[in-house]
Amino acid sequence: MSESLKVRSRAVIPGGVNSPVRAFKSVGGEPLFAERAEGAYLYTRDGRKLLDFCLSFGPMILGHADPDVVAAVQDAATRGTSYAVTTEAEIEMAELLTGAIPVMEKVRLVNSGTEAVMTALRLARGVTGRRKILKFSGCYHGHTDGMLVQAGSGVAGIASASSAGVTAECAADTLVAPFNDFNAAEAMVLEHGEDLAAIVVEPIAANMGLVLPTPKYLLHLRELTQRAGALLIFDEVITGFRLNFGAFANVCCAKPDLITLGKIIGGGLPIGAVGGRADLMDQLAPDGPVYQAGTLSGNPLCVAAGLATLRKLKALDPYATLAARCARFTDALKEIAREKGVEVSIPRDGSLFSCFFRSSEPRNFEEVMDSDSAAFVKMFHGLLERGVYLPPSAFETGFLSISHDDPVLDQALDAWRGAWS
Repeated sequence: MSESLKVRSRAVIPGGVNSPVRAFKSVGGEPLFAERAEGAYLYTRDGRKLLDFCLSFGPMILGHADPDVVAAVQDAATRGTSYAVTTEAEIEMAELLTGAIPVMEKVRLVNSGTEAVMTALRLARGVTGRRKILKFSGCYHGHTDGMLVQAGSGVAGIASASSAGVTAECAADTLVAPFNDFNAAEAMVLEHGEDLAAIVVEPIAANMGLVLPTPKYLLHLRELTQRAGALLIFDEVITGFRLNFGAFANVCCAKPDLITLGKIIGGGLPIGAVGGRADLMDQLAPDGPVYQAGTLSGNPLCVAAGLATLRKLKALDPYATLAARCARFTDALKEIAREKGVEVSIPRDGSLFSCFFRSSEPRNFEEVMDSDSAAFVKMFHGLLERGVYLPPSAFETGFLSISHDDPVLDQALDAWRGAWS
């Protein structure tokens, strides 16, 4: 079945996939074709039941096919799938987001995380009258041209971690510094500050694997932007509602001007959001001069799934439990690796984790690239053969859902132990 689907897909879809990482180029082997998913498990067309730590790259914090989310989507669909007219549910979503994230005084819903970042950057340029954006190598902010310069995630395996089709003129407006290197960021700001519109950063880098910020690094970035008259943008497409009910900005010493969201706020359906200070957000059309639009923005099915997810997260407050399970799980992974003589570092935060085959946790993209990629491939396929599915790239992050209870995690530990036998 999988071979037949592979042939058919490659005949009509570039590379046989609609998003590159699904092709398994980073790990080799045959890509998966999904049949369905439920709870912590993904079921493939060739009859496999896989314990899923990819979770659609993060959105499925409640697990797959959560009954409350499914019911909300079904109910919304009976009333129509798109109106291009504002609904009360969109207002409820905006009220929920602004209530949960204090720095988001107003919010605009869009169709993806990529679109959210694109809008935030245009808004930053519009309100400052400046051109340049500072980002960090290995951080991925979607596939708009300017952000495909030394980007992470699926594009990290491409030559120079960039993309063909990005013009030199566009790339010239994107400044790049190593993540966690304050001196390098400061040098960039000192050189280009008069034309710097914004610094954009994943406050916890999760698109080159999981790389945690060093103490006060984000506060230093906040101070740099304030001195330069630029904006600070937190890309929380992954971290939004993943670590707490709200954003990482809620608990961070640095407060951004704008935040972008996605993934969890759509409950598995395509959505994005950009929000921040009201005076900035009011510069968006129709009231301001910075244009942004989307026929399907605030789509009723996506909003219904997102509201059902966020309301359930607020009621359950699962974050301490998720963090404790992830800590137990990753500690056990490290202990098994030590017993097997495998050198690995496994950073974690909340329900996020990554495996780097190196002696210490990386602090930037250069150190990520210094990991043993062959060991990652061996681990990935060893786990897959034993029914455990990790994201198919060393540059992605693993996730837990509330469905990943202790028996499920014990199953994964048995597979991890077997993978190194």
